Amino acid sequence: MRVPVTNLLGTEGGGFGYLMANLPQERLNIAVSAVAAAEAAQETTLQYSKSRTAFGQPIGQFQHSKFTLAEIATEVQIARVFVDRCVELHVRGGLTAVEAAMAKWWTTELHKKVVDACVQLWGGSGWMDDNPIARMYTAARVTRIFVGSNEIQKHLIARKYVRS
Repeated sequence: MRVPVTNLLGTEGGGFGYLMANLPQERLNIAVSAVAAAEAAQETTLQYSKSRTAFGQPIGQFQHSKFTLAEIATEVQIARVFVDRCVELHVRGGLTAVEAAMAKWWTTELHKKVVDACVQLWGGSGWMDDNPIARMYTAARVTRIFVGSNEIQKHLIARKYVRS
């Protein structure tokens, strides 16, 4: 398409470069969202595990449930710290494309893992669309594709760390 010079933003032919320059920030945005979504799934499931009973006690009191909730809490906290560090780097102008790729890949995979574990704790009702965890499970899938699939993120990371 022909665009009059007066309407041109940036330099002619520079669109791809502009897009590429913003990918680290976009990937960081996805990482922040993935951690927030994992935290929401964690909190929703924690509340559910306190109110849902089986065999005369809240399901959160069973050892397996406690261990699962402990694992989720730990991994979400680790993700939060890593993403907070990436945000600090970005604010200072020092976030690299590789670090952004790491954050996007790892947090979206964690998001998937957390929501899957939460659905398991909800049992059969966790798969019903009228429960929030089921909708969270469905929504989690696309985050591994946004702004470059996770396989692309691994490729970017490998270019820096894996030398042949």
